[in-house]
Amino acid sequence: MSKMKFSKTTDSKAKTFVLWREVVMAYAAPAIMAGIGGLITADKGLQIGALTTIGGVSALVALILGIWLRSRGCDQRWIIGAPHLVVVGIFTLAGVMFGLFAAWAASGLLNMMNPNNHWAWVDRVWIDFPLSGLIASTIVTWRWRLAVTTHFSSKRRR
Repeated sequence: MSKMKFSKTTDSKAKTFVLWREVVMAYAAPAIMAGIGGLITADKGLQIGALTTIGGVSALVALILGIWLRSRGCDQRWIIGAPHLVVVGIFTLAGVMFGLFAAWAASGLLNMMNPNNHWAWVDRVWIDFPLSGLIASTIVTWRWRLAVTTHFSSKRRR
């Protein structure tokens, strides 16, 4: 299959997948929700984490996954042919694993660079990174898959 461009078509029902919008929403949605949680509980660490580790990792996962799905996703027959929930579940698990790996790498590197200094936010990455990976990969995969299946079904009707 050739690479597909996701642009507006004449069909008003066709959903589009625009990467920059997905990345912005992947940053904003968890950051806003965590920020609200931090305000309600008066947790300064959660308020700061909302704008840095939570939103940042969500945006990074959305960007990486979105680029991969746009460039190679349509070439993988199992992604298009498998049930929607199975595909989303697999990529969600991959997002969590990426978050765990990123948390392990970040905490390990910081401890190697400065073993005597303990930064409080490093303890948060073990929750923030995998949770952000889960949220971003679920949303991006869900929306990409909807755009692709809508695009393929509209092509079949012509």
